[in-house]
Amino acid sequence: MNKVADWLSQKSPVSRKNAAETVFEDLRGAILAGHLPVGIRLPSEAKLAEHYGVSRPIIREAMRSLQTLGLTRSRSGSGSFVIADRQSIELAYGNYSARELVEARPFIEIPAAGWAALRRSDEDMARLLQLCDSMERQEDALKWVRLDSDFHCLIAEAARNRLFVRIVTDARDALMRQSELVNLMADRRITSNHEHRRIAEAIAAGSETEACTAMRDHLNEVEQTMSRIISQHPANS
Repeated sequence: MNKVADWLSQKSPVSRKNAAETVFEDLRGAILAGHLPVGIRLPSEAKLAEHYGVSRPIIREAMRSLQTLGLTRSRSGSGSFVIADRQSIELAYGNYSARELVEARPFIEIPAAGWAALRRSDEDMARLLQLCDSMERQEDALKWVRLDSDFHCLIAEAARNRLFVRIVTDARDALMRQSELVNLMADRRITSNHEHRRIAEAIAAGSETEACTAMRDHLNEVEQTMSRIISQHPANS
């Protein structure tokens, strides 16, 4: 029996709750432990979905984060392959790396939050608070990530600075990939909801200082979480 078939034979379907997190951690653990060795081709999305008893979008979400960690790579027409048995130190989200996002975001999003507090319209404020409500109700991880992205883009728009909007929009895919990874590995959704609410309330109050502070605290938490993720380099077992 080959490695993949042997590994599949030892698994059982996961529960629906936190399904993407469970699938991601199971696949990640198998790769880091050498059960799915470097060079091997992973089963198709359809087979993995059937094996775990989940939908293909959940498998896709887990696979994207494995690629972000530098453990797998998708080859057009050939499937996904294991390319490393340790996480990459320099995580990449498409066009941008984790380091680049961590370094750049404070220079864009903190002043954007401050200007949004001074320049936002009533419509902006209503949409921002509505996004907070939606994120707090949302249980689907991928849908939450999209709402998170909408939240940060709306703050840039409310700042009434087209350059802020352009930069945040350009980095949107990378920001979503980072948010997805952080949620799978650190389960920060509830904490992020509180941080987002604090930012929105500061903007609603028209307090430039409080809005900047709330955004700074939020980005600091994200940076610390990313540092912990990057530092995780389990040795092969």
